[in-house]
Amino acid sequence: MPSDTRLAFAHPSERAEATTPEGAQGLRDRISLRDYVTEVEIGAFQAERGTLQRISFNVVVEVEPLRGPVDDDVDRILSYDRVTEAIQIELQAERLNLLETLAARVAERILLEPQALRVFVRIEKLDRGPGALGVEIVRSADGTMPAGVELVDVPHPRLLFLSNDAIAAVHLAGWIDRLTGDAPLIICVGAPDASAPKVGAAMPQRRIDLLAIEQNAWVLAARDKRCVVVGTRTELDWAMKNGQICVWAPSKMVLDAVDGPSASPRDALALTAWFADEMQAVELLVIGADVPATSIPTRAVAVTEAQL
Repeated sequence: MPSDTRLAFAHPSERAEATTPEGAQGLRDRISLRDYVTEVEIGAFQAERGTLQRISFNVVVEVEPLRGPVDDDVDRILSYDRVTEAIQIELQAERLNLLETLAARVAERILLEPQALRVFVRIEKLDRGPGALGVEIVRSADGTMPAGVELVDVPHPRLLFLSNDAIAAVHLAGWIDRLTGDAPLIICVGAPDASAPKVGAAMPQRRIDLLAIEQNAWVLAARDKRCVVVGTRTELDWAMKNGQICVWAPSKMVLDAVDGPSASPRDALALTAWFADEMQAVELLVIGADVPATSIPTRAVAVTEAQL
């Protein structure tokens, strides 16, 4: 067991390991963020007002171990960007005087994640002297919402469905230009005109038809480099918060959904309508096809129309 003095200055990951309870309840996985440095105005002294200073974050989050195989699936784990996002949300919320306040708020926000059990947060000021001045806290999840901490909603996207004629249209770049700005843009497509292979079993056929849609998603991405093919909810959420235009690759979300779509993947518009409901879209715009049945506000535009 390391000495208390050395442990006091050890990285939070070592402190987490040394203070984990024994027994079955102590078997926890950990994710860590090391030496995350950003500039912010913080501090109680007058000399710290109106000026930026570097602060460093080291965070360790103990999480519930996954049951069964990970399957290399980002949606099953606590993503690292949720940790950095918690830091940025609290830094942008208001100017603070104390590192202690910032550390507590970051820890509370991380503990809102269902996988998080315990979090160590160390924050250090790097520009206030010859060494690093900082604070370290540890907080545990107790199943309650901390007072004053609000959940941050993922933005609601605008969905754009493009027919194959629309994908090939000369107006494509202009449509995308006009649809970006006030809401994140996610583009949906159907299968290409070439027929997908036909098999006699339902589940393999479903996967084949979903993969055909994804092939067309890559065709669109090749036509406009702003469009990034995305297939996981975790990456979609990140993209919407960071201004990235996505093309939806449906296989993973459709096959993993507990209450999945009843529509066949061959009915791309019905599948898009299900996705629009799942994402709580603000609008569904359809270019080159009919409007599907959905509760989302929807409008249709002909491929020949340059203006939306």
